Amino acid sequence: MSAQAAPFAVLTDIAQRSRSMAAGLPEQQEAIELWNGIGFVLAGKRYVAPMGEVVELLHVPRYTHIPGVRSFMLGAANVRGRLLPLVDLAHFFDLPRSSRSMRERRVLVIEQDDVFSGLVVDGVLGMQYFSSDSFRDRDDDVPPVVQPFVHGGYERNEEIWNVFSTVSLVEDERFLDVAQW
Repeated sequence: MSAQAAPFAVLTDIAQRSRSMAAGLPEQQEAIELWNGIGFVLAGKRYVAPMGEVVELLHVPRYTHIPGVRSFMLGAANVRGRLLPLVDLAHFFDLPRSSRSMRERRVLVIEQDDVFSGLVVDGVLGMQYFSSDSFRDRDDDVPPVVQPFVHGGYERNEEIWNVFSTVSLVEDERFLDVAQW
């Protein structure tokens, strides 16, 4: 019996010494809740679209002009076999462009219910993360024509990133009514 007890006693001793010498677990800190979205520039102002509302980012593809549509509708592009209507967002809101070159502009592809569309913006700033407690209800610096589509903003480095709702844009009749007649 002592031959079997000896290995068990050795293992028990090793376990006790390991526990006594082990460093304590690091102090748990409260995790900061983050909100994320796709940052973009429109008329020199920073906006962020909620992550779930943008399905893809593209360079402005070659597109075909469509006769009889409003001037904010640039045309339609073939993107992997699907026709993507391209809407110049600055022109839709009648805002000045902050980028002169078409090379700098990007497309935020949105798909909500039956609406599949590309929003041409002045530039994309990539994925942005904000602390949830930095949310602000409103920013008075948003142009009045854009305000119905902005639902608060997040503050970072003393700058507000306005949350632009593409869902609200798609629900707007002016956005859906592209016929010029």
